[in-house]
Amino acid sequence: MAFKDILLNLPEVAGPTQKKLGFQEKLKWTLLILVLFFIMGIIPLFGLGDNALAQFEYLSIILGAEFGSIISLGIGPLVTSSIVIQLLNGAGILNFDLKSSDGKRLFQGTQKLASIFFIIFEAVIYVVMGGLSPGAYFNPATQQFTAQAVAGTTVVLATGIILTLKFLLIFQLFLGGLMIMLMDEIISKWGFGSGISIFIVAGVSKSLFVRAFSWVSGPGSVSGEFTYSSGKIPQFFQALYNGDPQTAITAAALVGTTIIIFGMAVYLQSMKIEIPLSFGRIRGHGIRWPLSFTYASNIPVILISALLANLQLWARLLQNWGHPFLGTLTASGAPASGIISWIASPGGANGMVGLLLTQGTLFIGIRPYFQAIVYMCVIISGSIVFSYFWVQTAGMDAKSQAKNMISSGLQIPGFRKDERILERLLERYITPLTIMGGAAVGLLASVADVLGALTQGTSLLLSVMIVYKLYEEIAKEHMMDMHPALRKIME
Repeated sequence: MAFKDILLNLPEVAGPTQKKLGFQEKLKWTLLILVLFFIMGIIPLFGLGDNALAQFEYLSIILGAEFGSIISLGIGPLVTSSIVIQLLNGAGILNFDLKSSDGKRLFQGTQKLASIFFIIFEAVIYVVMGGLSPGAYFNPATQQFTAQAVAGTTVVLATGIILTLKFLLIFQLFLGGLMIMLMDEIISKWGFGSGISIFIVAGVSKSLFVRAFSWVSGPGSVSGEFTYSSGKIPQFFQALYNGDPQTAITAAALVGTTIIIFGMAVYLQSMKIEIPLSFGRIRGHGIRWPLSFTYASNIPVILISALLANLQLWARLLQNWGHPFLGTLTASGAPASGIISWIASPGGANGMVGLLLTQGTLFIGIRPYFQAIVYMCVIISGSIVFSYFWVQTAGMDAKSQAKNMISSGLQIPGFRKDERILERLLERYITPLTIMGGAAVGLLASVADVLGALTQGTSLLLSVMIVYKLYEEIAKEHMMDMHPALRKIME
């Protein structure tokens, strides 16, 4: 009973008192949290020395994190807790009555408590296993901590000071994780969509803009005596001017792949089935109840992608610890051997397109092709599993939808107004949509990763789906209370 009281009385962000928030109010809170998210992303961890996670930039995007900053954990603990609680609830180990208000509060309280546990757990793991190491040396000349010793000017810190710095790093990561959790709750109650989705879009948008338009030269961008920009669009024109067709074709292919993935994601998101419903007491009046083809939305891909991202981080931490059970990674962060190498997209950031264009031949061995097939199977199967669990736990199953329709006075024309009949009819649509939609989203995400794009294919797909969902939500609920100029753009 005491544990139940703890779950029901955990600190939470107070929700709005009014029944419906206006567009400007939601926009204000969403922008405020986004600004705070970007500010926290540039606040470095005090006492940080070696940042072994800096090489995992593409993982930081999907996790909504900035490794080396106070939000190095990102949304990882929140997603991990969601996965664990959903799996335990789906397996029947934990039983929550999601139809009642107390059951929903218990479910949310358990998930929040699990999030706090994983925040502490991941913070300790990141620091103890060497992902984010404290500055091991002190330079008296500059009065600063450094990751490497400088002969003649540096002295090794005492063990007590190193332990103190580790504790400070863990405490800062804990505070950053709590801030992300509370910011997610603020957006869920006061803004548009969910904080997890908004943070992913923010990271992907930043990465996409930089990799498309940046004029700053990046590592590995030197060809002969000419240094290329890291952005693919300026790189394309620079390559043409420099007479380097291979670099120009690679840059154009990655930009083209990104545009194709964007279009396919929008088309997939717009597919839906509409079920005709009528008001039982009002003859001649009815509505169409839309069921999207991607019924579980982008949540399944977020969960499976975050799970694989966490596995890669664990592989690096275990390798640093001297126990590479999951496999090994190169100095640049690319999976080299073991299980982790088979659940990673081949070709690195540029994908198979960049790999084939760089090699100039299709005969690059059988492993990259086989690895691509394994990776796609993992993403697709994981998306289907999480899609099913999400529909069952989020109140989107046929029984819950039938209950909502009946309580709203709706029924299917030509059928008796009975919740059981309506549930059986909806089951014909919802279960296939859950499975096919999850498989389709997983297929598109994995194909995007395998082919290569300006940013990680999965994160790009997620961003398109999130933004499209937000557009539909805003257009449906706030079209009449927004500024006329903005309304014209939305139309």
